[in-house]
Amino acid sequence: MTKFLPLSKAVADNLNNGDTVAFEGFTHLIPTAAAHEAIRQGFKDLTLVRMTPDLVYDQMIGMGMARKAIFSYAGNPGVGLLRRLRDAVENGFPHALEIEEHSHAAMANAYEAGAAGLPCAIFRGYRGAELAKVNPNIKSVTCPFTGEVLAAVPSVRPDVTFIHAQKANKRGDVLVEGIIGIQKEAALAAKRAVVTVEEVVDDFDDLHPNLTVLPNWSVTAISVVPGGAHPSYAHGYYIRDNASYLEWDEIAADRDRFREWMQKNVLEKTADDFAARVEHLRNAA
Repeated sequence: MTKFLPLSKAVADNLNNGDTVAFEGFTHLIPTAAAHEAIRQGFKDLTLVRMTPDLVYDQMIGMGMARKAIFSYAGNPGVGLLRRLRDAVENGFPHALEIEEHSHAAMANAYEAGAAGLPCAIFRGYRGAELAKVNPNIKSVTCPFTGEVLAAVPSVRPDVTFIHAQKANKRGDVLVEGIIGIQKEAALAAKRAVVTVEEVVDDFDDLHPNLTVLPNWSVTAISVVPGGAHPSYAHGYYIRDNASYLEWDEIAADRDRFREWMQKNVLEKTADDFAARVEHLRNAA
């Protein structure tokens, strides 16, 4: 049964030290507020999974929360490096970070396999690529029917997945519109799924093909956090805050400036602050 909870309780009840956790979003609907709450609560020893880690994973890694990252692309979209991630990998600061890198196709298939309850994903991929030389979790299998050699990777089955969405109804179903990346599969693959939403409505009216509905039986907890995807965007609510992505590159480049920014903008804030952050972006959505 889906529970409607304040974000602080939803995170505390569903995330544990040592968990494998996905904060999924693909440019759109990134669950920043949920990640910031996890940072405030100080979780440690996490395995962070995501197709495209960006600012929130840079922040979590820089705060020493992660022991491992499983991903297919890591960067500040449109800008460049994730400097806190790079510092952890190259210099062990604030501590060493293990990385497991895949292709987008591998991550998408791994989530789908996890959602289906399968131990691994089998697909056509990595032909001519050398990533398997540095990632022992990339294997090959021979099809018993055709003899074709295929790629195989472990399924992704997080302990908990966090996503952001536009709406939930009072029954606990979740509506996602626009670009959804792999959020649906990530939620279905997880033992627990926590969703932050812009608003709660009585029901979903005027349904159209370009949306996804997660039924309430697949959602553990819902928290209402208007603006909770900032600085990414929420289709129909507010646009992407490109200035924040550019600013982050300079902030993250310096360890002291990073800590000062995190103290002021994350540790001393709450989820309620997100609504104010996107107010100037709403009219352009």
